[in-house]
Amino acid sequence: MAELGIGIVGAAGRMGLALARAVAEAQGCAVAAASERPGHDAIGSDIGALAGLGDIGVAIGDDPGSLFAAAGAVLDFTAPKASAHHAKLAADSGTILVVGTTGLEAEEQAAIEAAAKSVAIVQAPNFSVGVNLAMALTEQIARLLDEDFDIEVVEMHHHHKVDAPSGTALGLGRAAARGRGVDLDGVAERGRDGITGARKRGAIGFASLRGGDVVGEHTVMFAGAGERIEITHKAGGREIFARGAVRAALWARDKPAGLYSMADVLGFNA
Repeated sequence: MAELGIGIVGAAGRMGLALARAVAEAQGCAVAAASERPGHDAIGSDIGALAGLGDIGVAIGDDPGSLFAAAGAVLDFTAPKASAHHAKLAADSGTILVVGTTGLEAEEQAAIEAAAKSVAIVQAPNFSVGVNLAMALTEQIARLLDEDFDIEVVEMHHHHKVDAPSGTALGLGRAAARGRGVDLDGVAERGRDGITGARKRGAIGFASLRGGDVVGEHTVMFAGAGERIEITHKAGGREIFARGAVRAALWARDKPAGLYSMADVLGFNA
């Protein structure tokens, strides 16, 4: 099978550079294009040099349309509005899109779902294999335990993160809600302050911590009378997300149009 050319949007950011390194390490693919927002200091720089790979002959541009035209798949860990725009570009160009952006509003998510009618899109709140295993286990445990066990999702990230709860925390919460056969929006408690009253039976609570350079830590607690079950995942570096995203792009290259998840990529939904 021919080598898959991969484009990276937001290429000069910490995640973008991690993605470039992950593509370089993987077999069957290569960085084909890279872009950043207009006016960024990295425009014109070789993405390989910025990522510590040496020059690879791919300069960072400022036109995502050209990037989609040059790539067979695009990796997107940017911002909600940008990802919605990139989804339309993917649909127009027939380019596979891998989306790891979190914090999307309903309209932005709708744009991604509309684009997935025309092209294969893999979207996940977290592309780590370990996190997706934690989600699968969370759903299974929630299915087995009744509401005598309270569910709390606790997450911590670096002080630069702008959305809370994290997309991964919400993904874990959705997994718990699926296990219980309920809609997360109807049972979520996303913040407590002051005199809140007793905890509601059946609620799924979230607590968000921010500080330092923490890449990502998530714990799902099932707290019952006299016992507590905890599932914890700690990310040691962004490379685990980057490797998963590249794996998703390679997996999607022979898939029909549709919106897929990392659970599909890993075979959890088979």
